[in-house]
Amino acid sequence: MTKQHTGPHTEPGPTPGQRHTRPAARRKSAYPYWLYLPAAAVFVVIFLIPTAMAFYFALTRWTLFDSTYVGLDNFRDFLAEQNLRIGFQNTIIYAVLTSGLKVILGLLLGVLLTSRLRLSGFLRSVVFFPTLVSTVAVGITFAMLLKPQTGLVNQTLALVGIDGRDWLGDATTALLSVALVDVWKGVGLATVIYIAGIMSIPTEYYQAVAVDGGNAWHRFRHITLPLSWPATYSVIILSLIGGLRSFDLIWTMTRGGPGFTSDTIASIIYKQYQAGFFGLSTAGNVILFLVVTAIAVPLNHYLGKRQVTA
Repeated sequence: MTKQHTGPHTEPGPTPGQRHTRPAARRKSAYPYWLYLPAAAVFVVIFLIPTAMAFYFALTRWTLFDSTYVGLDNFRDFLAEQNLRIGFQNTIIYAVLTSGLKVILGLLLGVLLTSRLRLSGFLRSVVFFPTLVSTVAVGITFAMLLKPQTGLVNQTLALVGIDGRDWLGDATTALLSVALVDVWKGVGLATVIYIAGIMSIPTEYYQAVAVDGGNAWHRFRHITLPLSWPATYSVIILSLIGGLRSFDLIWTMTRGGPGFTSDTIASIIYKQYQAGFFGLSTAGNVILFLVVTAIAVPLNHYLGKRQVTA
């Protein structure tokens, strides 16, 4: 009678050819490359071609029918614009202020509207509603509400004994007033992003905090705040880029006034268009594009690294 081998049974390892097959399969695209062609064509037509044309026409003095190459003269003239320093300063202040408030208010509203609150669905609709309204309509409406004599805001303040001011006609409050209206209009989108982020957090984490005796602050500090970082990352990038490019709300409410105190880079560019300096304003658009890129790309990289390591 022969002895049977009772040692551990080992499967034969994969051959070298098999080792390389699976990683290669993982690297293979999920879709045929021709499926990407429609999106690539739209990207080229809507973004790449207009961008290349803008860089070219920024080097010319052009009208609807002809253009003359002038090199970097448009850039030098635009950078020598006397109000550009104020416009650049206002643009940075406006973008940082609006994006910061949208992050804070969006997070707080997101926490509130994901709690066990009656009418939470209705309140979510109310918060998101301003996002659906035209920016121009919002600007015109608030310009009427903030009028010094007949505006509803000052009339309401007068009922409680507070003297209102010319919110849009005062150099110290014009830009701030527009920024707060921008926050009112855009915080709904930030709130929806935060609601989605908070609802994606597993409930087991909150249950673990409750078992350890944690209260609502501990749940917010140690669970909601760090794990909603992807939502925070999205809100910061979207609102900051929107703030740097903001034009329509500022133009409909103050037109850059009083004087040039609420001008941004975008409103300065539009004034050059109005004056017929098309090449100069195109150069301004290119500069604005480069400024936004120089701020958004490093910030996106930094926040993206934090998102991975958080």
